[in-house]
Amino acid sequence: MRAAWYEKLGNCKDVLTVGEVDLPEVGSGEIRVKVYASGVNPSDVKHRSGWGGLKMPHPRVIPHNDGGGIIDAVGEGVSPARIGERVWIYEATLSRPFGTAAEYVIVKSENAVFLPDNTEFAAGACLGVPAMTAHYSVFSDGAVTGQTILVTGGAGAVGNYAIQLAKWGGANVITTVSSPQKAEIAHAAGADYVINYKTEDVASHIEEITGKEGIDRVVEVDFANNLEMNLAVLKRNGVIVTYASDSDHQPQIPFYSLVSKNITVHYALVYVMPQTAHQAAVEDITTCLKAGILSHVIAHKFPLNEIAAAHEEVESGQVIGNLVVEIV
Repeated sequence: MRAAWYEKLGNCKDVLTVGEVDLPEVGSGEIRVKVYASGVNPSDVKHRSGWGGLKMPHPRVIPHNDGGGIIDAVGEGVSPARIGERVWIYEATLSRPFGTAAEYVIVKSENAVFLPDNTEFAAGACLGVPAMTAHYSVFSDGAVTGQTILVTGGAGAVGNYAIQLAKWGGANVITTVSSPQKAEIAHAAGADYVINYKTEDVASHIEEITGKEGIDRVVEVDFANNLEMNLAVLKRNGVIVTYASDSDHQPQIPFYSLVSKNITVHYALVYVMPQTAHQAAVEDITTCLKAGILSHVIAHKFPLNEIAAAHEEVESGQVIGNLVVEIV
């Protein structure tokens, strides 16, 4: 089968190879998926580059955790009725060397989730990391009906799904963006209020919007950079759920400012979320897909032989939405 892989860590153009590898065999409790689209996430790029001291987990790695395709074979203990099922895939490389940047991938049966006919494979390849992270970020503290939620970076892959899921959950959503183009994307996702943090004072605008009542929960794309603002706008007993802190990997914590409002801080990493959180995300995402109420912002699609260009675009930090490598 055709696949992309690397055998050492480093620059994408130096280490990524595209060629032929053996077709994988299906084991007990596993399924094999013919991959049509492979999602490219920052975590995939970080693992390939050796970011933060990450090591090669296997002698050869086919990258990417997320994907969309059709089940073509099942192992012992998996119903043959699943053969031919359209699915979206998550955590393909979590404990395995071979991910979705290939014509076929093997995953545990539960890591391949039914994909409704109304959702294209490229959209399915955006659900594993971005949508599941967004779901946990929005709902990790329970229902959000009637709450006011701030989503920072509302045009990003996670932020955009967070807006949509929060609105589906009955919340009032405020989001921040950095350009008019991103504002249009955030509005299209359903945000009630969109604030351009480059040109507006976010805290003052939120105070005006909420009548000085403040925010119940924050879905945070850059913990360190936005912590002071979040502390200013959060209500007592408010919640921050953060999935990144790229401006400062070791931020200083203003303990007494947090404790004075009894603020809860959660950290959202999809790969170590509790199984119950995975199940809840799968159920709600499936419900939304079937109802046709999730939109998917795909910035670019690349052919497999241009996978290095996809990785470079992720590393640029300028992506608006998701990137997908098309396999078929």
